[in-house]
Amino acid sequence: MPHILIVEDETIIRSALRRLLERNQYQVSEAGSVQEAQERFTIPTFDLIVSDLRLPGAPGTELIKLGQGTPVLIMTSYASLRSAVDSMKMGAVDYIAKPFDHDEMLQAVARILRDRQSAPAASEAAASKPTNGNGKAAADNSNGDIGIIGSCPPMQDLYSKIRKVAPTDSNVLVQGESGTGKELVARALHNLSKRAKAPMISVNCAAIPESLIESELFGHEKGAFTGASAGRAGLVEAADGGTLFLDEIGELPLEAQARLLRVLQEGEIRRVGSVQSQKVDVRLIAATHRDLKSLAKIGQFREDLYYRLHVIALKLPALRERGADVNEIANAFLARQSARINRTDLKFAADAEQAIRHYSWPGNVRELENAVERAVILSESPEISADLLGIDIELSDLEDDEFIGLPPQTGGNASNSSHEPTEDLSLEDYFQHFVLEHQDHMTETELARKLGVSRKCLWERRQRLGIPRRKTGVASES
Repeated sequence: MPHILIVEDETIIRSALRRLLERNQYQVSEAGSVQEAQERFTIPTFDLIVSDLRLPGAPGTELIKLGQGTPVLIMTSYASLRSAVDSMKMGAVDYIAKPFDHDEMLQAVARILRDRQSAPAASEAAASKPTNGNGKAAADNSNGDIGIIGSCPPMQDLYSKIRKVAPTDSNVLVQGESGTGKELVARALHNLSKRAKAPMISVNCAAIPESLIESELFGHEKGAFTGASAGRAGLVEAADGGTLFLDEIGELPLEAQARLLRVLQEGEIRRVGSVQSQKVDVRLIAATHRDLKSLAKIGQFREDLYYRLHVIALKLPALRERGADVNEIANAFLARQSARINRTDLKFAADAEQAIRHYSWPGNVRELENAVERAVILSESPEISADLLGIDIELSDLEDDEFIGLPPQTGGNASNSSHEPTEDLSLEDYFQHFVLEHQDHMTETELARKLGVSRKCLWERRQRLGIPRRKTGVASES
């Protein structure tokens, strides 16, 4: 079981993070400062250190040196984003902005631990490779440098394109259904580029309120709007010298699209409320599951921005189109989840292998991962059956536990009995009914709060159920 050290001076945040990690099968120790961590623990013995950047006494970056190679994940507020990027240059393995989404934190922790486990094996494999006459390792056809599982022909073609495109500074548009792994493609492009040592800043355009998106991306000056008590850098500025990954760029408002176009054309940004521009050197990778060309024709996406983005287009196939890859990916998830609960005897039964291979996986790789995690947790015998995977039930039953529980308390006219779920109404049906009923007079934030989910979770369910987001007739998100 991986052992994680949390260093955070705010007790509430520290306790909440400890409980989150312990619920997900991690062993956790905690401290309120770097000095306390030194006094109580042997820091290099931990598998991962999660630390706030600003701590009483010494900053969290001191743990990079004290950890002697232990990966350090830095937590910081958006106001300190530039400092977080600087901490990565000092050796931090990654950063996460506060307040963070629980899923985002768990994904970051799992990825860092997975990378740490695979690093020694990769080094050993590289050392054992045959060399050519110049002493360099001979080339092979593996996709280890890409970091994506799968070897079907469409994926092999994708890997080839990634290797060709990565060393350039060309803008890249990654297309594919939700859950296919578009961020993995972006990370591979970054890691294989000359910008690999600089930060890669990832932004989900659908997860940020429309009223805040320009400030988040481009920064703002003090007094630029109500509540702007201090100036701060935006995410584009934080990615200077590195890569900016904009996920679901089709959700970006038109005003923000115009500002982004200036970044691509002129290589400069202007903070909200500022009269001066500043140069930035950023490579843009965008991703979407939507048809941007069609959106451009009906005026919902800038046509000039589309052509700027569409320099290189990479298409990720859906999981149902990847043949035997689905079983390979499922086994990788099984190994990962088994390791987290210290079980080495788990395997898929024959009927489970068949079900995995022939199920359509509308939620793609994300749905497959959820199904395997669920099966591993519930399994009481070494063999995981198809029934235990639960892949023949409603998609909502495969979601994370954010939507599990009592129906939301809607209040007002939403409390009418006609809006309450019945025995014949699934959670998925109830979600769809509630959103369609109330999206004309509720903001996305209010809808998410009433449903008891995060904005990001609400957006993802919209995509899965095909419920378009209304952009007019809704109260301001401010």
